Amino acid sequence: MLISLSIPVIIILDFVGWFLLHMSMAYFFTRLPIEYFNPAYWLFKTRSWERTGTLYQALGVKRWKEKLPDGAALFEGGFKKKRLSASDGSYYRRFISETCRGEAAHWAVILCTPVFFIWNYWWANIIMVLYSISANIPCIVTQRYNRIRLEKILEKHENR
Repeated sequence: MLISLSIPVIIILDFVGWFLLHMSMAYFFTRLPIEYFNPAYWLFKTRSWERTGTLYQALGVKRWKEKLPDGAALFEGGFKKKRLSASDGSYYRRFISETCRGEAAHWAVILCTPVFFIWNYWWANIIMVLYSISANIPCIVTQRYNRIRLEKILEKHENR
């Protein structure tokens, strides 16, 4: 802890800080050019162990993914990812890139977690890390799950 604050102030700062961090990252990443989010980039590339989707099925992603918020949909120009709204190749390619954008935003939030170490006690830092992981990893998993499914749909669409 670099700054000494009372527990109630720390709690308020944590809640407000997390809200602002999530919203600012969603806004920031929504404003970046779509070209930055190429599914062939190393971070977004589908790994061999993901291709079958078995892991994601075992995690039950299909059952709980609809319950997650879609931060990009909150901002003008954001791409809504809850439902497919078209069935052409360009839409699928855009959606795939948008899953990369969403994944990158959640990784960025996780990387910003140490900011909370400035005013939290050491034991609260553990809570901050656990929160960051539990709030963002399900979203990252969902983006990867959706991207794999969309890539398969796009492949079938283009082979017709």
